Amino acid sequence: MLSIFKGIFSNDDTALKEVLVKNNPQLIDVRTPLEFNGGTVKGAKNIPLSELESKLGSLDKSKNIVVFCQSGNRSGQAMRILQNKGFEKVHNGGGWRALKSLVESI
Repeated sequence: MLSIFKGIFSNDDTALKEVLVKNNPQLIDVRTPLEFNGGTVKGAKNIPLSELESKLGSLDKSKNIVVFCQSGNRSGQAMRILQNKGFEKVHNGGGWRALKSLVESI
């Protein structure tokens, strides 16, 4: 039963690492500006979840997008929003600390 949450809260690190290495994705931190200013992933852009739909024009649909947040919950919501708006190359990076470690290991 817990496997149903895998796509919402996390990604397979191997698949995510491949996207990061091969595709130079847009990294989108969907936390609040205050959270973002407290630390994030190098190269990430802050688009809070509450502003995501109004800022879709700033994203490139042709590129891979990795969304992330504090725990993976808001990024799961962001992924669904983007997919519902026609974005096909969206990946849930989960929590920012784990994603930061992954990015730094590349």
